[in-house]
Amino acid sequence: MRLDDFDFKLPSDRVAQHPASPRDAARLLVVGDSVLDRQVSNLPEILRPGDMLVVNETKVIPARLFGWRGAVAISITLHTDIGGGQWLAFAKPGRRLRVGDRIVFADDFYAIVDEKLPNGDVALDFEQSADALFGALEAHGMLPLPPYIRRDGMGLPSDHTDYQTMFATQRGAIAAPTAGLHFTPELMDRLASRGIGCTRVTLHVGVGTFLPVKVDRLEDHRMHAEFGIVSAEAAAAINSARANGGRIVAVGTTCVRLMESAVDKFSVMHPFEGETNLFIKPGWRFNAVDLMMTNFHLPKSTLFALVCAFAGHDRMLEAYRHAIEMVYRFYSYGDACLLSPDKRET
Repeated sequence: MRLDDFDFKLPSDRVAQHPASPRDAARLLVVGDSVLDRQVSNLPEILRPGDMLVVNETKVIPARLFGWRGAVAISITLHTDIGGGQWLAFAKPGRRLRVGDRIVFADDFYAIVDEKLPNGDVALDFEQSADALFGALEAHGMLPLPPYIRRDGMGLPSDHTDYQTMFATQRGAIAAPTAGLHFTPELMDRLASRGIGCTRVTLHVGVGTFLPVKVDRLEDHRMHAEFGIVSAEAAAAINSARANGGRIVAVGTTCVRLMESAVDKFSVMHPFEGETNLFIKPGWRFNAVDLMMTNFHLPKSTLFALVCAFAGHDRMLEAYRHAIEMVYRFYSYGDACLLSPDKRET
């Protein structure tokens, strides 16, 4: 498969800079045998009693830091926790750093450059416990918004809540599972009153989700690993819903990747704890997911390849053309779509 097969033209004014308010007022493109224009608030009427939503309860950490190595300003974005107070990070300008350098972020907050990796990453040692480090990040860090959300300086205070889902309890992500941004407590109450269930899993969204594909052939791309958990309780809830005739509705591509890592060929979900580098592209046989709710993704991205694998390549290109024509809002703060599988792709 050529990467160019997953390209499309998107006008720049379609990229959302702020979320809908209220969150569930976002538009929802329902993609099945036809396309229907709805709102996220219509989900209780679109789904069926007995269906089971699966949401990601990861929490975005303030992983972006600005500091100084002597007189040199350094921008840091943490992306992988390697334990013992050490993180892998992107650094700008990374070429100015040397092993042993101290980067100072505040009077009582610094990191030592422990290693420079061949891929350009740096390994940083914060020389403090995980709890102390997360406290320092809360005090001095910024949420690492995607570059297409344009902000000046330290950004907007509202982003600290806008860029977290209502389910966010397990800290560790460096990007939000954005399909979950559309939910509100009121919407969840309406879903529950319709007999639509919800269970939670955790996938700490990392660098693998948003790094650009730099190869011409999609098969040559390699995903970074991300840490995830499907608890025994969540697996049991998913299996029970399926056994009772309910559909499993993944809220976001992160849930899809995690569940497809934990399911067997008989569609039985198993508890899972560990890393996954699963790259889902056309030709993948889905065993865990019956419906997928997701935002609109970047062209030539692994996420657009995933939704094409689920709902069909040509059908998704046509759905995106419809969304662009109807002025849907794209990417992290944008609108959503609810996808049914294309049986021709399974």
